[in-house]
Amino acid sequence: MIKPVLIIAEAGVNHNGDLERALQLVHVANAAGADFVKFQTFKAEKLVSRSAKKADYQQKNLSDNDNSQFSMLKSLELSEEHHDLIIQECERVGIKFLSTAFDTDGLDYLRTLGIPLFKIPSGEITNYPYLKKIASFGKPVILSTGMSILQEIQVALDVLIGNGCKKESITVLHCNTEYPTPMKDVNLKAMLTIKNEFGVAVGYSDHTMGIEVPIAAVALGATVIEKHFTLDRNLPGPDHKASLEPEELKQMVTAIRNIESAISGDGEKKPSESELKNISISRKSLHFARSMSVGETITENDIIALRPGTGISPMNMSEVVGKKLNRSVDDFEMIDLSCLS
Repeated sequence: MIKPVLIIAEAGVNHNGDLERALQLVHVANAAGADFVKFQTFKAEKLVSRSAKKADYQQKNLSDNDNSQFSMLKSLELSEEHHDLIIQECERVGIKFLSTAFDTDGLDYLRTLGIPLFKIPSGEITNYPYLKKIASFGKPVILSTGMSILQEIQVALDVLIGNGCKKESITVLHCNTEYPTPMKDVNLKAMLTIKNEFGVAVGYSDHTMGIEVPIAAVALGATVIEKHFTLDRNLPGPDHKASLEPEELKQMVTAIRNIESAISGDGEKKPSESELKNISISRKSLHFARSMSVGETITENDIIALRPGTGISPMNMSEVVGKKLNRSVDDFEMIDLSCLS
């Protein structure tokens, strides 16, 4: 039995620093059927320097004439009180809470919240103290690999495993960190390269527009899917433009569950239980192409294959051709061995 795909609805910073919007995002993720709703836990002072500039996509999506990454992130922080209220709402509606931290203090804080697993964002794959800290928790780990080459993934895995993480508890996500990711840059086959190279469970963190690529990733064997979502793509903020709206998120989850079901068979090629009834209806059996009299010899021209398939199979024509009739028959009558001598 294939283990269900873990679907992480990435709220990220799409709450724009507003608690009520964050709670609305919890409800949207739950209504869509996601397993987790994930936020981001950070203090701007411990994430970026005050001189750090916004990424190109952040400048484009915000258009606020302020190129400071620090001021942008400062406005998107969630307080500890916010975390507590969001977690309470998750528990109330029945969806699991998750968050990504960006520094070791944030990791320690998330640990106190009792989250069941830790997600390493692409930007921290080369952050040795961060990786070492996560490994020490002994929890399942999901590692995003945007911007990475195989050697960097290998080093990160070595750090995790060397500091207490079990290999079987690590899932590595293929990812591209351009928001939105152009389809030509997805390179989904790289997910399979990661799986074959490192022998780990793999998944996909998606930043494309639409839902096709994560669905394709599941068909290829992804065990985890992460996708940004928002209440409204037109809201101001760095990630809204590359996020799904509520109905799209629901469609993605439904499609993934359908694909899960479609690939869950045992691989043996045989009629399914639901199609057994269609065999006799769709296949053909041998019928007489014309009326014939007693004693006539049957040739191939005297036979036609017609539905239903409840008689002699056309594959067994040799049992009929060359035989004589022991009674007269009508045109289009199903051939029965009892009329042959």
